[in-house]
Amino acid sequence: MAGFLYVLAAAFMWGVIGVFTKFVLAEGVSALEIAFWRAIFGWMFFLVHAAVAGQLRAHRSDLPALLGFGVICVTLFYGAYQIAIRDVGMAMAAVLLYTAPAWVALLSKLVLKEEMTVVKAVCVAMTILGVSCISLGPKLMSGSTIDLNIFGLAAGLLSGFTYALYYIFGKKFLYRYPTPTIFVYALPFGALLLLPFIHFVHKSPEAWLLMIGMALVTSYGAFSVYYAGLKRMDATHASVVATFEPMVAAILAYALFGEKFSLLGYAGSSLIIAAVLMVVLSGSRSRKAMQSEA
Repeated sequence: MAGFLYVLAAAFMWGVIGVFTKFVLAEGVSALEIAFWRAIFGWMFFLVHAAVAGQLRAHRSDLPALLGFGVICVTLFYGAYQIAIRDVGMAMAAVLLYTAPAWVALLSKLVLKEEMTVVKAVCVAMTILGVSCISLGPKLMSGSTIDLNIFGLAAGLLSGFTYALYYIFGKKFLYRYPTPTIFVYALPFGALLLLPFIHFVHKSPEAWLLMIGMALVTSYGAFSVYYAGLKRMDATHASVVATFEPMVAAILAYALFGEKFSLLGYAGSSLIIAAVLMVVLSGSRSRKAMQSEA
């Protein structure tokens, strides 16, 4: 139960990323500047944690992997997700983010040489269909010409792809380090690569507080409690619980900002969530079968 509550807390924390972003955007701060400060303030929290816990050291041979993780988790992931929230809304951005399990299935086959099962292939197809329903649903139902925000849609899909790479990097390189150590190296490097694309603006005290709060809750807090949960429960079950994130985001987007999907959009969202559950539950059954054979 403790593990479940930790992971559920992480899902809720990630689910409010869009709320913070919407309010900071309203203060006149650009999406990429928000990503930059979220990374910098998050790094400060992880740096203090790592220093207190004696977890600052990393092997020199692992630095390229840690810095590469910074490019993915900050320069690309943080930036793309903030842009998606700005351009297609908080609810759709959260659902597009959870195309990640489909990307994981494909990348696991290519990079980790894991088997592409029928279930995984079906889930990839369900995810693609779900994204199509979300993107095209309002136009198809109204009979109007298609006028998508292609850039925002692409940013949402990129956020899902780079989110999937968290898993691939972790499986391949980063399992040897505690969470604070990884982010002490990854966050500042990724933030620095965002600098050429940012035009910094004057910010009100409210904007600074919102961005500090965003980093504390959605970066430091969410990753800390998520990995605390993983120590207490199976990773597959943790993945299932984490799918509460887009649901939280969609509910908050509707309640606070009046964002809502078309009927096809809700159907597409359901397809994506169902695909996520199928991937993780099929993985759980496969592991149990292997353990019983052993």
